[in-house]
Amino acid sequence: MDTGAATATISPRGTVTGWSEGARRLLGYRASDVVGHSAAGLLAVEGSRPAGFTRTDSREWSGTAAFRHQDGRRVELALHSYPSLDGDEKAQGFVVTATADTSEPGYDRRMVEWACAQSSVAMSTFTTRSRHWRPNTVASADTGSPYPDVLDGEGADEGFLRFVDQVAQDAEPMRYERFAPGTSSSRQHAWIIEMWPVRDPSTGRVCGVGTAAFDSSDQHWARQRLALLNEAGACIGTTLNVERTAQELADLAVPRLADFVSVDLLDSVTRGEEPVPGPVDAAVVLRRVAHQSAAEGVPEAAVHLGHVDTYPAFSPPARCLATGRPVLSGTDDPDFVQWITRHEARSASVRAYGFHSIMAVPLLARGITLGVAVFARGSSSDAFEQDDLLLAEELAGRAAVGIDNARRYTREHANALALQRSLLPHGLPRQAAVEVAYRYLPAGTGAGVGGDWFDVVPLSGTRVALVVGDVVGHGLHASATMGRLRTAVRTLADVDLPPDELLTHLDDLVTHLTYDDESIPEEMPSAGEIGATCLYAVYDPVSRVCTLASAGHPPPVVLYPDGTVSVVKLSPGPLLGVGGLPFEATELELPEGTLLAFYTDGLIEARDHDIGLGLDRLCESLGSPTPSLEVTCDAVLKALLPDSPDDDVALLLARTRALHTDQVAAWSLPSDPAIVADARAQASRQLALWGLQEAAFVTELVVSELVTNAIRYGAVPIGLRLIRDRTLICEVSDASSTAPHLRRARTYDEGGRGLHMVAQLTQGWGTRQTPTGKTIWAEQPLPVS
Repeated sequence: MDTGAATATISPRGTVTGWSEGARRLLGYRASDVVGHSAAGLLAVEGSRPAGFTRTDSREWSGTAAFRHQDGRRVELALHSYPSLDGDEKAQGFVVTATADTSEPGYDRRMVEWACAQSSVAMSTFTTRSRHWRPNTVASADTGSPYPDVLDGEGADEGFLRFVDQVAQDAEPMRYERFAPGTSSSRQHAWIIEMWPVRDPSTGRVCGVGTAAFDSSDQHWARQRLALLNEAGACIGTTLNVERTAQELADLAVPRLADFVSVDLLDSVTRGEEPVPGPVDAAVVLRRVAHQSAAEGVPEAAVHLGHVDTYPAFSPPARCLATGRPVLSGTDDPDFVQWITRHEARSASVRAYGFHSIMAVPLLARGITLGVAVFARGSSSDAFEQDDLLLAEELAGRAAVGIDNARRYTREHANALALQRSLLPHGLPRQAAVEVAYRYLPAGTGAGVGGDWFDVVPLSGTRVALVVGDVVGHGLHASATMGRLRTAVRTLADVDLPPDELLTHLDDLVTHLTYDDESIPEEMPSAGEIGATCLYAVYDPVSRVCTLASAGHPPPVVLYPDGTVSVVKLSPGPLLGVGGLPFEATELELPEGTLLAFYTDGLIEARDHDIGLGLDRLCESLGSPTPSLEVTCDAVLKALLPDSPDDDVALLLARTRALHTDQVAAWSLPSDPAIVADARAQASRQLALWGLQEAAFVTELVVSELVTNAIRYGAVPIGLRLIRDRTLICEVSDASSTAPHLRRARTYDEGGRGLHMVAQLTQGWGTRQTPTGKTIWAEQPLPVS
């Protein structure tokens, strides 16, 4: 038997981590037979241990033990163990040397030198006196060892050398981890280097430092994979945007996993539609939504962002989509070569950058195929391996969930926006009281659609109602509630209620919606809890008075013709839905040409400033001269809003007009039936002055009927007014609050036909309550000249 020394390294748990050629010759086992297995399994009596040796001992140890040779015979060996200590002087590992010569009671130190020289572990010693390194054969090799680099005079690893000096100075063992570029651009070579002080046995003085380097590249790469997956959880899917999520996958994988990554999706996914479940089993058309490269500018891309490409059925991406499983391919795959050669731009890119290995991974979520991610490595990197494919599959799976969430959000958001737009005015009605312009901007963040709304409602007597409101919260529930409130406001406006009374009725409606609506699912956010603000204003171009009432809504801003800008001082009422509290109306007399700005809080509120600053900016922007209301709208939004506002914004601008004395004629009438004829005559003369003789016949009939009813059923004072604007309006007012209504007259009834005749001869008629009684009006088109 060869009596040469053998060397092995053993972990604190008793696992063999290194095995020298001498150990193979001594016991017959190859390194692959024992590395990673328990050292106790080599003993002749399995499970026993040499007397006096413990894996937690921090001292050197010598002794003998009986081992079992590979051929089964028993071998007595002399052992010597050198512990590797940490900062607490606990053993972190052992270098064990063995010799078959057990007859000598002393330990032959030459065996130690031979063991170090012949060890399969890269070992070296550093002498503090001569400051020379003495590496063993493995440590001095040009490849597979960290020492040639760290000890090179010009490119020395300063961190490593500082650790060596510290071990020599403190006489304490240390561990150093070193990294260096590997053969693949996406991986590093890693070593764990154990360092321990070497003492002179006679004096106990530290005379050098011993080191042993262990290749930890596999463990390091495993940690890197785990770190990459952990980072993917935080970096992929940060927004509800399909393209952004795909780009986050590409950015994360380059260059840590691949040199080039592309993400292509089915066109239906980019539109937010639901793809067909299951794999794609034919030549597929995909749209490029993201790519990234280790080279600046992504020069390798054969397909531009936003463009589509057809992948033939034999290509790796199409194959992975057809099977629903990832495909590892490269230049040794005929299908890969055929796919590349058939596409001129892709073929040129492969030749230029040396792409030789790719992974095509399907993007799957909830059993639905969304697209494919392709990972590629060029000439500077090794080919992908199976563990790379597993990592890419995990990354693609996380990205697919994010993309699917973004797709579903895109679809729901588009549906919500469509609902919201359908509930808002598509075009404001024609009216003469004000010139209007408006803007509506949905929120640019992921908050969902909101419940902001505005409206312009023509009223009788050329008056107009201006409305702006905001439902608390976001989403479909807020939009649906907004639609119901807007419809309710229009209905109440047709009744011609004063602003404060209208808000009272609207408040009651919201209260009923809150407690009585069982159609809203309980799991829907804000279900059963409805809160809203509203500002309702009525402007009369005849009196030039604007009457306003607010339900918790921000006040409007007014710009007078002389350039003065101010915030209207209102008595703000409670939010709609609070119930039981009154609303108060405010009247403003406005000169012709006054500009009123109605808005929702998204215009003046922001995270970086309060409402007061927002109102100041609004006043400032309104005060700047502009050629039109449309330009003013754009200027206000530009001055107050970021590119992507956090909340929905509604802005309604109204510039007042006025009806002058030559457009209005009014008379006070006594409560005397004889005055009816005189009223008809006065109306006829006024129409002649206006050049509207053709309307005289109908107008005289309307005046006769309305004045007669006011005298018969009403109370004094009685008034008659004619208004000439876009139409001809006849109004009769009295002090009674009793409103007339149409009824069907029987054959022998003497009355009951007057209002029916008025309704037939005019294009509209109605009644509105006033502070002193009521007004009955009838509207007819102007004669065509």
